Amino acid sequence: MPAEDTTGIHCRLDELLEQRGITLTELSRRVGVSLVNLSVLKNDRAKAIRFSTLSAVCRELDCEVGDLLVADTAAG
Repeated sequence: MPAEDTTGIHCRLDELLEQRGITLTELSRRVGVSLVNLSVLKNDRAKAIRFSTLSAVCRELDCEVGDLLVADTAAG
């Protein structure tokens, strides 16, 4: 991926789902966000995220925004 396409933000959704024993499909059902949109987020391909989506995911996974989204020091 070209450097200009990286945001410097890494989404830890896959790690949090594994820790909590929840599948992406189940999270999608619980928060009312499409599986495709959550997959884009999980795979670090998202260019943006709605605050409502961020809030719903964090609420369902019982985490803070900083647990879900972290600075990717390798992208710098």
